[in-house]
Amino acid sequence: MTFIGLAYNQKPEPTELASPVGEGGRQEDGELARPEEEPPSKIFGLTIPELIARDEFAEWDAPATIAAVESALSGLGKVIRLEATEDFPERLRQSRPDIVFNIAEGFRGVNREAHVPAICEFFGIPYSGSDPFTLTLCLDKAKTKETLAFHGIPTPKFAVIEELEDLALRTADLDLPLFIKPLHEGSSKGISDSSLCWDRKQLRTQTDFLLEHYRQPVLVEDYLPGKEFTCAVLGNGAEATVLPIVGMNFESLPKGALPIYSFDAKFVWDRPESPLDIFQCPARITRKLQASIERVTLDAFRVLGCRDWARIDVRLDADGNPNVLEVNPLPGILPDPADNSCLPKAARAAGIGYDELIQNCLKYAAARQGVDLDRSDFSSSASPGESALVA
Repeated sequence: MTFIGLAYNQKPEPTELASPVGEGGRQEDGELARPEEEPPSKIFGLTIPELIARDEFAEWDAPATIAAVESALSGLGKVIRLEATEDFPERLRQSRPDIVFNIAEGFRGVNREAHVPAICEFFGIPYSGSDPFTLTLCLDKAKTKETLAFHGIPTPKFAVIEELEDLALRTADLDLPLFIKPLHEGSSKGISDSSLCWDRKQLRTQTDFLLEHYRQPVLVEDYLPGKEFTCAVLGNGAEATVLPIVGMNFESLPKGALPIYSFDAKFVWDRPESPLDIFQCPARITRKLQASIERVTLDAFRVLGCRDWARIDVRLDADGNPNVLEVNPLPGILPDPADNSCLPKAARAAGIGYDELIQNCLKYAAARQGVDLDRSDFSSSASPGESALVA
């Protein structure tokens, strides 16, 4: 039987924080709240410890997700849990699974998502998903955009701000409104309605806030006014496929909220007892637009070196052309259909159940590295260094 290691980070018990949501007038379709209006997400209404505490572990997985993944993988072999804590390298070395299914997001540093795959490579143990270079590249939003632009894949114009004093000079050729966010975060951490800046004063204030409290550079980019989509990709190479496209239904957000998928939209306003109807899948778009979105999605997937699966966020510019916003090679995989989780939702729309989705990802990884999931004596018939090709 195949021996499968499940690498993960488990989210600690959530701290209940009051939502900073206020009620305001809802703008008409296609319009945004004006700068003089108070946005519904009052970042400065929270203390700094509250703000940081509520999103510090946003990328990690809940126990229910970890259990669901373990259950799905058990259909392909014996599963051992390998939580990505400080003793992970030693436990991996001792257990030596035939292959590792990786959903670990890491904790510290700009290379945190690459830690588990790098350790697997060090020990010669195959694993699922993208390699350390791609994971680090995609976590750096600016380097991702530089790579996309080099290959002619549309992405909003941008600047990187490391020091507040450089803001005016580096953003001089960018037109308002501008959108800003931390450079090395996922799960919409650091993104709120205040991220959309209508004037230079607001831009400076919000940039200063993010620099101080996330202690990393800030990405400033052109704001695209068109519709937004998120696209799930499964497979590798020429066989990589875009699942049914998810359209973002920003009309489901609270009154006065801007049409952005902020941290509040993901984790505060979208509650189990009152879920947001924010995902439309399949998206209601023309076949021509669908083909255009799928093309830039697959182009981004391939030039960035993504493997097995990924989620790619796309937004239309003023002319209706799709631009790549971000690429996530470690996509969220919440098992409950009531939860808004792009990859499982898109898979269901394609007729792929949750267990099949998880198993397919492992099968893509196994086929890519020469791991035979059907060989019951795989682990014992080869030496540790020969058990599979290193990714």
